[in-house]
Amino acid sequence: MLLSQPQDQSRKQDRDRPLLHRSRLLTGAGLLSLAAIALLTGAAQPGQQPSQNIDKPYLLPEANRLPDANDQMKMRSRDAKQQSFDAANAERKKQLSDDSTKLLTLAMALKAEVDKTNKDMLSLNVIRKADEIERLARNVKEKMKLTVGGS
Repeated sequence: MLLSQPQDQSRKQDRDRPLLHRSRLLTGAGLLSLAAIALLTGAAQPGQQPSQNIDKPYLLPEANRLPDANDQMKMRSRDAKQQSFDAANAERKKQLSDDSTKLLTLAMALKAEVDKTNKDMLSLNVIRKADEIERLARNVKEKMKLTVGGS
């Protein structure tokens, strides 16, 4: 009986061997198919960068993006406008300075004329100078309100 028992066990093992081999084969094939699916779908392992789609380029955020030709043209146009506004404002400031100087000299001349006349009589020249001062003062006031290209 002792001899028959090991033979029975070896027969049983021989019968179970194809089942064991088949289950290992199926398990290996299943793991291999999962790995293939993960590679095909582009799933990244931890620590790896995801692959980029070549058809759709990755766009950088607006702050980090380099300007293209249209953006450069817009920037040049904006800079040219700003320089134009700055030049116009500088010219306006120069005109204000000149008009203010002229207004001061006219006001001093009018004071001298008024001091020369008596209290009952004003000359036509004094009235003309007063009108000119008034017109120039309004002009200076309007130029002070105006700012070209103000934002």
